Amino acid sequence: MVRNSPREVIARELDVDPPADLDLRPRWNLCPGEEVLAVVEGRQGRRIGALRWGLVPSFAPDASGGARAINARAETIAVRPAFRDPFRRRRCLVVADAFYEWRREDGRRVPYCFRPAGGGLLTFAGVWDRWRDDSGGSLTTCAIVTCPANALVGAVHDRMPAVLAGADRARWLDVTRQDPDTLQALLVPAPPEALEGFEVAPLVNSPRHDSPECVRPVGGRLLP
Repeated sequence: MVRNSPREVIARELDVDPPADLDLRPRWNLCPGEEVLAVVEGRQGRRIGALRWGLVPSFAPDASGGARAINARAETIAVRPAFRDPFRRRRCLVVADAFYEWRREDGRRVPYCFRPAGGGLLTFAGVWDRWRDDSGGSLTTCAIVTCPANALVGAVHDRMPAVLAGADRARWLDVTRQDPDTLQALLVPAPPEALEGFEVAPLVNSPRHDSPECVRPVGGRLLP
């Protein structure tokens, strides 16, 4: 995942005031297990902060399961034990500027980058939860909701993040909405024309690489 928009762009587009101490340094290769930027809404209004990517349910005996729960499938999120309560009560928007998917080509995993065709932020539907250990410490984590890929992303991978835009962002964050059917209706593929995609270098295959080189197009051409 890529996140490099400056504070003022995030504040303006998402109608939220990032805290002064929130780390908004550009990230070019955010990986599961790291902190992602997320927006939530509740009694205190709309807030933005950092959540660890990889959901640990509140009922989990330990925090080890988060490494496996980085995504929640839109089709089953309402019934899977780890996600069904967060789906109803603890939803968030995960903020990004681009995301990566991989395609198998001649036995290799070739990375591709997808970003808004006209520029701007991406916000992914997400769910979050808070896990507490026996000593009273807590860990707040999230998962990104995925849906079937649109025609563009589908040339690379069969799944993609559920991208929310416009008024759907507020609908997803509204905690008074708890009807599963109403919420799942938001979790559909983004229109193919809303995104552009291109091959990038295999640098992104390793979390050690986190620089603008990760999003440099290979060959300089976009996916059709």
